Amino acid sequence: MQQPLRAGEFRRIYDPSEPGERWYINDHTVIRGPDDRWHLFGITHPEPADPFDEHEFAHATAERLHGPWTKHPSVLTASAAHGETHLWAPFVVRHGARYFMFYDGGGADRTATGMYLAVSHDLFHWQRHGDGPLFRDGYDARDPMVLRLGNRWVMYYCATRKAAGGNHVVAYRTSTDLVHWSQRSVAYTDPTTGTEAGNTESPFVLRHDGHWYLLIGPRPDYDGTEIFRSDNPFRFHPEDLVGRIHAHAAEVIEADGRLWVTTAGWDRGGVALAPIFAIPSRRNL
Repeated sequence: MQQPLRAGEFRRIYDPSEPGERWYINDHTVIRGPDDRWHLFGITHPEPADPFDEHEFAHATAERLHGPWTKHPSVLTASAAHGETHLWAPFVVRHGARYFMFYDGGGADRTATGMYLAVSHDLFHWQRHGDGPLFRDGYDARDPMVLRLGNRWVMYYCATRKAAGGNHVVAYRTSTDLVHWSQRSVAYTDPTTGTEAGNTESPFVLRHDGHWYLLIGPRPDYDGTEIFRSDNPFRFHPEDLVGRIHAHAAEVIEADGRLWVTTAGWDRGGVALAPIFAIPSRRNL
């Protein structure tokens, strides 16, 4: 199996634990703020894991990506008034002078979970957009990742082929304003089927060396992320598999002129970081 991308050694950069109480970070996002500091947001909860009791988003900052990181009060807690039953998997992008945080807020029906939006100017103070979700999807549709592609935004997230279950997929929607989103399409369909947590969680899409890469997991186990390569950011197939890294809820970050990848999760002691090494293609040799 050709592996154009591989990860180096992971080193822990942030542990949210308190004296006498261990906490975890799971799905998370990292972005550089207007103050040039790095900001980390993520699912957090005391150990042991209890995903349906995850009701707040951790916040930490650092001058350098490798830390040291400073813990801040949580930026959001689940709001029953907005129909939220939990807070999962934030992802933050900047557009103009504002930051947009997309996240799964759950709901009473797991076949119609809500994708929500909060907005900030400084990454410390967040205001929910509207009175409810941007849209609903299933089963347990979650883990949004948003990137700019031409004149539109694309949101990737994990879901199932049908709302009540089926093949695990990476779905996507497009938008011109980050608020109004198209009907969903599917970028990747896995042969496995089911409901609840599947193996297309934590989708992350990036362009590198003229190709598009999709990272998803857990595959084949909790600490596994697989990498797929395509010439089309909207079409990936199981046979496009080109690599694996030892990471959970992996996020790719560009800093100091290179790519880095994170890992986190239940009982993992916070967030760890590793460099990504690119194996040159033949045309670059």
